[in-house]
Amino acid sequence: MDHLLFIETGVGTDVHGQDVTTASVRAVIDAIHKNSMPGITDVLPEHDLNNMKVTIRLAVPLDKELVDLEKVKAEIPYGTVTVVVTDGGMATPSGIFLKDKNDRNDLMYIVNAAVEVGY
Repeated sequence: MDHLLFIETGVGTDVHGQDVTTASVRAVIDAIHKNSMPGITDVLPEHDLNNMKVTIRLAVPLDKELVDLEKVKAEIPYGTVTVVVTDGGMATPSGIFLKDKNDRNDLMYIVNAAVEVGY
C-alpha cells in the first residue's frame, strides 16, 4: 500500500466453540462498523472504491492456521483485501464448558484486528 489513509482497530470474541474465524470476523466488524469515510473517493485513483487497498491484521491466540481468510475478507465490500495473521490476542477461561455448544474446552478466544485502508 503506497498511501495509508486510515486505520481502525477492533476486538472480537468467540466465547463458546473456540472458533478463531468467528472471533476474527467479529473483530473486523467491530473495527469497521463504527466509522465512515465519506471523503475517501476524493483521494482514490479514478474516484473508485474498488481502487482501495485494505490490509487486515489479525492477532490470533491459538489455531491461527484455521482462520478462514475468505470469510474475513468478505467483511470488506470494496477494494483489494489482504489478511495478515500473527500471534497475539488472548485465550482465557470462559468460566463454563458447554457440551451442547460444541465447546472443545472452557476457553474463549479473543482476536484483535487492525484494518488499514489506503491506495
